[in-house]
Amino acid sequence: MTGAESVTGAGAEPGTAGALSGSGTGSGAVFRETTADPRTQAVPLSHLSLELGHLYMEDFEAGPQRLREHFARVRPWADAARAAATVPGGRRPRVSTCFLIDDYFARFSSPAELVPLIVEEAGRAGLTVDYLARESGCAVTGKVPVAEAVAGRIVESPPPGSYGLRPPARQTGWLANGERSPVARAPQAMKRAVPWEPPKETAARRHSVFLDVELWSDDADGHRLWSCPFLAAVWQLARLGLLRNEGEAVFVAEQPDPGAFPEDWDELPSLVRLNPRADPFAAYRTASVLPSRFLPVEHAVRVVLDQLDVDHGALRQVAERSAREHAAVPDSVADRVSYVFYAGP
Repeated sequence: MTGAESVTGAGAEPGTAGALSGSGTGSGAVFRETTADPRTQAVPLSHLSLELGHLYMEDFEAGPQRLREHFARVRPWADAARAAATVPGGRRPRVSTCFLIDDYFARFSSPAELVPLIVEEAGRAGLTVDYLARESGCAVTGKVPVAEAVAGRIVESPPPGSYGLRPPARQTGWLANGERSPVARAPQAMKRAVPWEPPKETAARRHSVFLDVELWSDDADGHRLWSCPFLAAVWQLARLGLLRNEGEAVFVAEQPDPGAFPEDWDELPSLVRLNPRADPFAAYRTASVLPSRFLPVEHAVRVVLDQLDVDHGALRQVAERSAREHAAVPDSVADRVSYVFYAGP
């Protein structure tokens, strides 16, 4: 069976073997014939995905002034990130902005009330929010259990000398960047007690910075609650264009009618395009401007990203396309992510 696939927007894949290029549309669309062979759907890519912030319940409860102060602090750093996103040949870099709302850990307000407020306060600071995302979409998007699928791709890096004695993350829900301290055991007859040893970071530089990350917790009924760091890692993969479900892109932006935002968060798509002229959502690299309280979470994000077997087809597409554009992209997914942490709540 064959069909047609469309990839549009700046940074779209110009085609692969067997591709059919469309013409006469004037839209910049690329049409390719699809077959029953396994494939990885291409997604448009910007050079930089610039995150202008997160919004949690405590921020909302602080009132519009909190948003106003946040965007005012973000503005100079956002300008600096844009200036640093240079492209060889003096071409204009493709830069898209995004904003994440926590509707996973707590439901508050409504899209109809909150989205216009975010757009207004960002505009007051001279910023444009191109895309708005729901954090719950990092857990489940449509019928795709995104977080569960990403968790299934964890490949732990065993510390030297560990001999596989530590239960795997898929059983414990904990992922470390090194070797934990041994569990103290009571001495038995004719045996010595196991002495205490410090934890060790696998890639330590002289001294260890050991981190043990909780990925999820399960309640008595078996309901799984994904942790903030793990969902943030999924969010970074989405922004890097590296999430696929059976080869299909997971986060696809939808553009609602202006002013037609629903009252219920479940009725809002996981990813919304607010600016019709925006560059593509996903990008070769990401940058996030966040309050300093996010530093521990984002450290944990790097630990997770460093131990994921990311979709090989998506990685290959990014490598090939960035090479054609002469846009250097690090081999390490974690190294494609950057931050600015400003002092404040």
